[in-house]
Amino acid sequence: MANPTIREVAAVAKVSISTVSRALSKPELVAADTREHVQAVARELGYRPAFVDSAPATRPGMIALVVPDLENPFFGLIAKGVQARARSVGLLVVVSDIEEDTMIERAMLDTVSAGVDGLILCSPRGTDETILDVSGRVPTVVANRQVTGLPSVLFDEERGMSSSLRHLVALGHRRIGYAGGPLVSWTHHRRAEAVQHFAEREGGVELIDLGSFQPYLSGGHGAADQAIASGVTAVAAFNDLLALGILDRLAQRGVRVPTDMSVSGIDNVAAATYVRPHLTTVDVSRVRMGRTAVDLLLGAMRFEAPPAPQILPAELIVRDSTAVAPTRSETPLASPGPPSFVAPPTPGA
Repeated sequence: MANPTIREVAAVAKVSISTVSRALSKPELVAADTREHVQAVARELGYRPAFVDSAPATRPGMIALVVPDLENPFFGLIAKGVQARARSVGLLVVVSDIEEDTMIERAMLDTVSAGVDGLILCSPRGTDETILDVSGRVPTVVANRQVTGLPSVLFDEERGMSSSLRHLVALGHRRIGYAGGPLVSWTHHRRAEAVQHFAEREGGVELIDLGSFQPYLSGGHGAADQAIASGVTAVAAFNDLLALGILDRLAQRGVRVPTDMSVSGIDNVAAATYVRPHLTTVDVSRVRMGRTAVDLLLGAMRFEAPPAPQILPAELIVRDSTAVAPTRSETPLASPGPPSFVAPPTPGA
């Protein structure tokens, strides 16, 4: 049988595709008799991952990259990193957009997992169980999220958010709002936890939960209104798009940035320097994340044991949207609103 697939191995061995995958990639999870049987069938059929380092193939290997929203520039550079690294090793890449919808994501995973040799899930919105289920059918890597048992690459969310908050505190801000992202976002919950940890460590500072918003400019408008109502002098936003929407809405309402209110974001998208004032943000190497995800996937396609999660650095970039906190008499904002910050639980965690 020429170039058999994992499905063909499963059919001959009379076991499930997930059993074949585990017998070859995580043999310690499979009973000895079953493991030896599956491995023997794979050898007899000449099964191997579609990608082989230097051997010519009857067709190029193909991998899929699934992202929440291609309109969000955060994912564009990750895709470029994936494409560049995949191209260097002869892999084709299919990119799929789930439109921030968990139902679309589930249907997409069922479809693409049947036709590719590897899968990179970037910021997946589904549960760990859904992701582990698809990983039993095709080698899978998770980017910008961590799922126990799978190769993953993520940013140092604690350091990134803490550096932004420390910067605002150093400027004299003592009442700071966090404008969160979508509740289905794993990253939102990690950043919210980082805010909570900071609040627990830092005396004399109030961290205010402004709510959860869609990570777009439109979401930033609602976040800005909440910031004004809460009486904060600074806002740390879930991402740059949300922060840019906050800047726009504050300008509409006559709140000067950074004189009356400071604003910071995370991601360092190109648009952060297109606006006035330039946005203070946290830089995360998205191209590096994409390239690292492909390297991890190559290991998974060779049935290597998953390494420890790869943690990429996050570095603060100070620009013009943050400044020394105004005094109370100088701030044309509403009286203080809700007090303490409590991070919401992560769904499915």
